Amino acid sequence: MPLIQTVFMGTADIAVPLLRELSADAGIDLAFVVSQPDRPKGRKLKLQPTPIKSAAAELGMQVHQPEKCRSPEFLEQLRGWAPDVIVVMAYGQILPQALLDIPVHGCLNVHTSILPKYRGAAPIQWAIWNGDSKTGVSIMKMDAGMDTGDIVAVERIPIGREDNAQSVYERLGQLGARLMRRTLSKFVDGNIELQPQDHSHATHARKITKEDGRLDWSRPATDLWNQIRALTPWPGTYCQWTVGERAMRLKIWRAEAVAGPAVAPGQVMKADREGLIVTCGAGCLRILELQKEGGKRLPFREFIAGNRLRPGSQLS
Repeated sequence: MPLIQTVFMGTADIAVPLLRELSADAGIDLAFVVSQPDRPKGRKLKLQPTPIKSAAAELGMQVHQPEKCRSPEFLEQLRGWAPDVIVVMAYGQILPQALLDIPVHGCLNVHTSILPKYRGAAPIQWAIWNGDSKTGVSIMKMDAGMDTGDIVAVERIPIGREDNAQSVYERLGQLGARLMRRTLSKFVDGNIELQPQDHSHATHARKITKEDGRLDWSRPATDLWNQIRALTPWPGTYCQWTVGERAMRLKIWRAEAVAGPAVAPGQVMKADREGLIVTCGAGCLRILELQKEGGKRLPFREFIAGNRLRPGSQLS
């Protein structure tokens, strides 16, 4: 059988397992990788290669980094390569119709939700924040809409109580890679019946911002627990602790929801070696790991031993 002439487009580290799976498939000719341009990072703002560019270099693959994938020069270059299919995951730019029309069999995107739920930029975070018990990956044939294309394949996983955005992110990266490798040749051969999405059930997963990390103690403890898991490791969740006349930011890394009295929210009810418990709008939050401004990330016992966070302290 002829090899499947494939272009891969990706940027973020979640797409690295997919690139490796495609490169290891003997039925795929993958010699053309597209990633976003290198961006300055760190205090010195040095240009850093994207995770996909670094992985492609390790695999000995050529990488193209157009500033805009809709540029006429890049589109012409892509046409010249005449791909059978383009595989996309976490690329970071909207693909124009002119690009979608280039490959013989279209473009397949790996999206980290069970579509049509959580279309958009942050499906993993919103699934956890909303308290969903499961998530997964959807492979769709791309169209001009935002995650609106027909579904090619779906696979689901549970979201555990100990999961956060990082752990789910890593699992879905691996899951999407395996599912695409099992699916691609069947799709190209015409052996998969595409399923249109039910747009009436669509939800949007907007981009997460740093401001989303602020904890509102008037909300139920379960909501805050989900928020903390959803925003770990980035951007993280935080609150304010006032010590004398100084307001100090506390970053909350890990917690759990527990039962508690119906009292004013944001009060430290307990702060000893057995627990650091804060009242919420309903129930309480047991903080397990936290960090103060300029300090280290610490388990609650070590934090309490070195700081004056005591019962009666108010968090806001």
